[in-house]
Amino acid sequence: MESSKKFPYTNELIHESSPYLLQHAHNPVHWHPWGKKALEEAKKSNKLLIISIGYAACHWCHVMEHESFEDTTVAKIMNTYYVPVKVDREEHPDVDKIYMSAVQQLTGRGGWPLNAVALPDGRPVWGGTYFPKNNWIQALRQIADLWQKEPEKLYKVAGQLEQGIKTGEIIHPNTDSKSFDKSTVQNALDFWKQYKDDKYGGFKRAPKFPLPGQYAFLMHAGVQTDDIEIQNFVKLTLDKMAQGGIYDHINGGFTRYSTDKKWHIPHFEKMLYDNAQLVSLYSFAYLLYHKPAYKQVVIQTLQFVENELTDKTGAFYSSLDADSNNKEGHLEEGAYYVFTKTELQKIIGKDFPLFKEYYNVNPYGLWENGKYHLIKKMTDEEFVKQYYITQADLQKKVAEWRQKLYRLRQTRPRPRLDDKSLTSWNALMLNGFVDAYKTFDDPHYLEVARHNADFLLRQQLKPDGSLYHSYKKAQSYINGYLEDYAFLIKALINLYEATGDKKYLQKSLVLNQYVIEHFYDKTSGMFYFTAQSQNGLLTRPVEVDDNVIPSSNAIMSENLFKLGHFFENRDFINKSRLMLHNILPEINRYPAGYYQWLNDILDQTGPFYELAITGDLAKNKSKELFHYYIPNKILAFSPKPSDLPLLKDRFVPGKTNIYLCVDNTCQLPETNVKKIIKKIELKL
Repeated sequence: MESSKKFPYTNELIHESSPYLLQHAHNPVHWHPWGKKALEEAKKSNKLLIISIGYAACHWCHVMEHESFEDTTVAKIMNTYYVPVKVDREEHPDVDKIYMSAVQQLTGRGGWPLNAVALPDGRPVWGGTYFPKNNWIQALRQIADLWQKEPEKLYKVAGQLEQGIKTGEIIHPNTDSKSFDKSTVQNALDFWKQYKDDKYGGFKRAPKFPLPGQYAFLMHAGVQTDDIEIQNFVKLTLDKMAQGGIYDHINGGFTRYSTDKKWHIPHFEKMLYDNAQLVSLYSFAYLLYHKPAYKQVVIQTLQFVENELTDKTGAFYSSLDADSNNKEGHLEEGAYYVFTKTELQKIIGKDFPLFKEYYNVNPYGLWENGKYHLIKKMTDEEFVKQYYITQADLQKKVAEWRQKLYRLRQTRPRPRLDDKSLTSWNALMLNGFVDAYKTFDDPHYLEVARHNADFLLRQQLKPDGSLYHSYKKAQSYINGYLEDYAFLIKALINLYEATGDKKYLQKSLVLNQYVIEHFYDKTSGMFYFTAQSQNGLLTRPVEVDDNVIPSSNAIMSENLFKLGHFFENRDFINKSRLMLHNILPEINRYPAGYYQWLNDILDQTGPFYELAITGDLAKNKSKELFHYYIPNKILAFSPKPSDLPLLKDRFVPGKTNIYLCVDNTCQLPETNVKKIIKKIELKL
């Protein structure tokens, strides 16, 4: 614990591991971490709870802390009339889901910071997102006065909100006949076409989020339905994101979202989950579009992750903050990332005239207060034609510029690091390294993936088969949520396909069984977000909406479908189909919120390929297959006899055979990968 002499205030958060909670440990507010102790104190003192939720990289969370939670006048009101509780939403997504639901019911919108007032029993009665200091004071005084004089009004609101939250978590079984077909996908594509931005990519709105899972679905659907318009739209979007300021042209990696329509000025935080999914997306896109720029994005993003977000244990950290200290020593959003024209002229030197055209040091690239954030308007191919420079010379100059600007950045205060590791996000990044390995055949990527898988299976998997959610400084803590299991199962299946190492597939099967036993709701056919043993909340959430990351239920549907094919388990496949059937009305109502479910529908409406390779050259043949874009497949390979159902009785000594099967029907084995690809292209 830090010396109290250094800080005039210290609260209960000083004992926590979360960097976000520790940021508030010296506020004058008497913060408590989420848990029994805070709830018991609220009941004992008959005080309302303030439940304030955020995360380490959240810019407006920092603003509200500075304006309100560091202010002694505000702190006095909060401490006198309330029991204040701080929650890291990344550690407790279960808590976040409950109070986010309440705030959305109350205000029609949500976001972070998320601030709610609740009865001593935890039931919410009021809430919102960011509040300026005076508004926050006024609201807290009014609610405290109401609690003293007319508590029955708050109990009434609590009852209504509780009912709304519980109703919102109920997934009713779909009693219609169990059928879904390609028309569901076509209707979704027609929906997206209404809103696509044909100039800058993405959709006609600001802010713009990358939503990599959404574009992965659109790419898959574009190929499956031969929709050239959608394929070109995805390519345009990926081009513009990679050229835009949302992508860090110096260090690599993507920020969370763009505040404008041209992907220029982001909220500057860099999240592990975004970069993980974008690595997968650009790896897949390279297979389809064969653009060198996409390979460069993957290489530079993975370099960023290894340099900035990787622990020596093989774990991946969670995020880099949007804010860092400026020259005056004050926290400022984006201070680490942007430049004045004078700085750029000085550091780039004689190449500045070319540099300013390449990165738009002009009104197009100007942000605010004379600061520029780098953005490209042209591809490199277009640029070399217009400015009469060879591709090789341009690449050499860009590499030199990046090095110079990187060294300049190193002299600046760095953004704060959230160095906790989350099982779910680590699994997403593990998946990203595997996808990059499959596409680019770089053995280092596979080495990193294996190292992370070893960490997760050694450190986050308990002897009873359950998972931990969080890890920091050699300590694992918080019981795992459905997202931890779902994303890890998916990543282990992917790692098995890349390596042929059966232990990864067996681990995925064991984890899948644990999820069925501890998270499955037999009534609805869906999975709860928390295990049976995790209680203390108003309700057990059921996560089905796809957002910045896919919903845990949609990923479990994919896992069940794939494991069902790997192990010839019809029960798994039937469970997956039931889940899709239950969500079908929601998909038809608002396709944009269910992109991963739509991806699952694409797989289940076929064709879905089972590829099995046996023989001495099995690994080489699998690598060759990975260089083709085939999203609707599973793959198993072995250089020797195997008892895995897909491979069993298929080994022929001295020969390497490739088997292609669809719906329990197999083609004659081939020895030539290109012949297999030809059959897939013909959708046989």
